[in-house]
Amino acid sequence: MDISGEVCGAPVNDESPQGGGGRPDYKVYRSRKGPLGRISAPSLSGLRSKLPGGEKPPQGPKMPKRPKPPREGRRRWWVWVIAAIFGWVLISFVAFAISAQIQKGKLADGAGKALDGNPFLSVSPQNILVLGTDARPSEFGSDSETAKDKCLDAAGEGRAPPEECEPYRSDTIMVVRAGGGTFRKLSIPRDTLAEIPGHDNQAINAAYTFGGAKLAIETVENFLGINIDQVAIIDFAGFRDFIDAIGGITVELDEPVCGFISGPEGDITGDGIVTREDVEQNGGFVLDLEKGDNDVDGEESLALARTRKSGDCNGDGSADAEINDLDRVRFQQEIISGIKGKLTSPLALPLNFLRGPLIGWNAPKAIVSSMGALTMPQLLFAAAIGGDSPTEVLEPTSLTQPLVIPPDECEKKVRKLLGSDPPEEPVCSPIG
Repeated sequence: MDISGEVCGAPVNDESPQGGGGRPDYKVYRSRKGPLGRISAPSLSGLRSKLPGGEKPPQGPKMPKRPKPPREGRRRWWVWVIAAIFGWVLISFVAFAISAQIQKGKLADGAGKALDGNPFLSVSPQNILVLGTDARPSEFGSDSETAKDKCLDAAGEGRAPPEECEPYRSDTIMVVRAGGGTFRKLSIPRDTLAEIPGHDNQAINAAYTFGGAKLAIETVENFLGINIDQVAIIDFAGFRDFIDAIGGITVELDEPVCGFISGPEGDITGDGIVTREDVEQNGGFVLDLEKGDNDVDGEESLALARTRKSGDCNGDGSADAEINDLDRVRFQQEIISGIKGKLTSPLALPLNFLRGPLIGWNAPKAIVSSMGALTMPQLLFAAAIGGDSPTEVLEPTSLTQPLVIPPDECEKKVRKLLGSDPPEEPVCSPIG
């Protein structure tokens, strides 16, 4: 066989694979991606189609799928949210209960013994006597009207004025019937003629002067022919702070109200028409409200509760409206309704929840009461579900003082308050 240096016309290279030599001499070039190739993701399916017989490339070991977290674990954060909400509510309730019990401990022993109630207000309606005295701290009156701290403490605890104190009377007298799905109110004007046990017939607010809350309870029971089950004595400063704690309230007025509170320079509630300038010079407080809904804070609420005479806010030289003592008791009931509305309004619920501990602590401090940690929450529940009754005031035969409440008016309003006949016949105002 003839062996030559050519195979099929090509020289044999001893280093070629055919010749059993080393690696061939070749160059590797990398192709440049086209404009679209840089955007689109590489496709393995195209490469598979170019394999002989369409064979699939060898597959690596499959990665195990990550197990899904158990359903309980995914819901665990909801548990923490619910626990946080429950804890916040619990803190608010504990603050409320402690504050209510502290306030109950301040009530004079004699007042508590004169009551006929029990701790279970939610089971059946009870009659709550709400009293507010005219003993004023320095921030709510002129120097001549300001009571000493010892006198303020006695008035707020339901005790008669000590010897060294100026006589004080009950400025607010209201009976609230609450519990068992009921929430109704009846106000007695402070200058109403009444029989005061052990004393001459005179204005009903004098009972507080003679015997504190105890004698006031006995006088109202006799006057209306009902049993008083609980008592609540309003604290000026605590009442203001509580209304501020819930973010103020809304009151609805049938007429504009121009009220003035005396400043440190002296009393401005004389017989003449009081103007805004008089109040500003005296350092007092001006309350100027329009007819209809008005948003008021704690200080404005107190001023409204004490307003029984209109001043001149618009500067026309005359009183802005005809206001008397009967209007004042209506204002007081509007304030109670405003508080109730703010605490139960769905729109105010989120903010009330956030302020829960603050509201819980300040709410009981608005009053010194016979209702402690057990009964006070039931009162709030009764207010929430009992509806909002219209304002009810005992109407006298005339505005001549002392005011006389005739028997038919007295009996009619008492039946409306109780929803039935009273257990005793009301004495009402003595006539003749």
